[in-house]
Amino acid sequence: MNFDQMLIHFFGTEDVADLAPEALAAGLDRLLVQFGLERDSGRRFALWCLAYMLGAAPDLEVAFKDEADRDAARDFMDAVDRDSDEDR
Repeated sequence: MNFDQMLIHFFGTEDVADLAPEALAAGLDRLLVQFGLERDSGRRFALWCLAYMLGAAPDLEVAFKDEADRDAARDFMDAVDRDSDEDR
């Protein structure tokens, strides 16, 4: 599952910036439901990353039981935050 495929699957577009607020909310709902149902750790992590980038990720302690997964999520958060600071 790549990033563009996830955007199209959950939001119907590759450009979420153009979505109406209702469409964004509905896509986030679908994304978070799938996150809750997903059992494959790699797919679950990818879904969490997308939710994080859209400002809707569950807290790490709730999202990941495994400490290694929480550490990977923290690393991802740091990388995304660092990139967004550089873009300013």
